[in-house]
Amino acid sequence: MVEDKSKDDKSNASARVTDLYDTVRENYIRVVDELTKAQPQYIQSVSNLQLDYIAAIKNTIHNVVSAQKLLASNVNVPAVTSPYSDDFMRQSNEITKNVIKAVEINSRLTVNAINAAAENFRTINGTIESVREFTTNAAKAWNSFLTSQQQQFLPRP
Repeated sequence: MVEDKSKDDKSNASARVTDLYDTVRENYIRVVDELTKAQPQYIQSVSNLQLDYIAAIKNTIHNVVSAQKLLASNVNVPAVTSPYSDDFMRQSNEITKNVIKAVEINSRLTVNAINAAAENFRTINGTIESVREFTTNAAKAWNSFLTSQQQQFLPRP
């Protein structure tokens, strides 16, 4: 009878521990699910902010250049003389092409870095799964070993 009570206490304790870990796992999953629900809204907000920022920059460039053009046309002295204007336009076009190339390279590098990070997350996830499987197997083997050792030394009824 004492032995039966001891087995019941152990099984109840084991069930409580299992319930505890199940509750913790479920709570973590719920938190991640809530974060996941908000993610599309964050992405849309950031995207809208970027589009507004780009529109503001284009508007600023347009207004500044228009004001300078108007000011230059109202002044009787030309701001840029002919021999220099050709060099300026050529250099400006060259700089613009180089900046565009740099932006394209930066974009490719950024996309590659993001893709590499995503691949690393997939690798880490696989590693964690492998570690969990190994740990589970090791715990089962250790538990089996301990049970067999205890069986040798416990008196049999």
